Amino acid sequence: MVALTPAGDYRTSYAADMTIFPTRNSRIAMLLGIVLACAAPLVLGRYELGLLINIGTLGIAALGLNILVGFTGQISIGHAAFFGFGAFMSAWLHEEFHIPVILCIPLAGLGTAVVGLIFGLPAARLKGLYLAIATLAAQFILEDFFARARWFTGGVAGRMTENVSIAGIVFDREESYFYIVLGFVVLMFVGAANLMRTRDGRALVAVRDHYLSAEVMGINLAYYRTLSFAISSFYAGIGGALYAHYLLFVSVEAFNILFSIQFLAMVIIGGLGSVMGSLLGAAFMVLLPEVVQALVDQLAGGAIDRTLKLGANISFLREMMVGASIILFLVFEPNGLAHRWRLIKAYWKLYPYSH
Repeated sequence: MVALTPAGDYRTSYAADMTIFPTRNSRIAMLLGIVLACAAPLVLGRYELGLLINIGTLGIAALGLNILVGFTGQISIGHAAFFGFGAFMSAWLHEEFHIPVILCIPLAGLGTAVVGLIFGLPAARLKGLYLAIATLAAQFILEDFFARARWFTGGVAGRMTENVSIAGIVFDREESYFYIVLGFVVLMFVGAANLMRTRDGRALVAVRDHYLSAEVMGINLAYYRTLSFAISSFYAGIGGALYAHYLLFVSVEAFNILFSIQFLAMVIIGGLGSVMGSLLGAAFMVLLPEVVQALVDQLAGGAIDRTLKLGANISFLREMMVGASIILFLVFEPNGLAHRWRLIKAYWKLYPYSH
């Protein structure tokens, strides 16, 4: 007798269809990934851990933007301003009210969500280009607020921040702070994945796919459009607070329109409407300048370097590479890195057969 295994997809309920880890192998892979991540400080240096910390903090903020743009179909060109608001608010809460830093981080997320809710109110009536202009206005309004509100941001001088401390243990090195960021990354990404499985998450996707049909089905468009801005800002605030307490200094000039464009690039490159794609896009954008720098170092002193003066124009070269990456992904891989990863998994799952 030969044991036959069922071939096909036998999910017969919404619960089975919406599960985060549909197979045993996916659950094992996730647990293995978390174990390997926990072991990273044991084998990696401070520089590599710093890159991973940046990927984690920016990935959380990019996930918030993806919930807004990829899942709900809204647009925001001011995400960096909300990221900066979370950074400043966490530092301000700790300095003014002496709240432990580990609690200031989620409180900064909640405060940023309130600000995002205020600026998201126009989303109830605006869409497309008009909404993009409204979010661009939010970017410049918050930038001006950062420069003028010395009591909150320190003005143009910036504001110092403190290390995270839990039960007397100070997380003041990359080897220790990495675990703080990792914990928030797991919590926020699992939370977003679960959100998409809920009634509210499905309503956000319905608003994106066809807002008229969603309204006919009884979905309150104004409520969910505004809610998506609040959720997006909450994630941006958490990411910004983690970013601030890693650098130990927050500067007003850091959260400009170019930073907002970089967040949009993370979402586009990683994959619109993909939770995992947000982290992949953040990793791409963090590692891209490192690759460009390594390439320039390899070409240093050569004919190309003498002609184009790559070393002197490295900052402009990085910006050009960001723009080129967005264009290339839109042309050749519009669904982003997450889609390419799914195709690779499907290939090895079906190999050597094509069906």
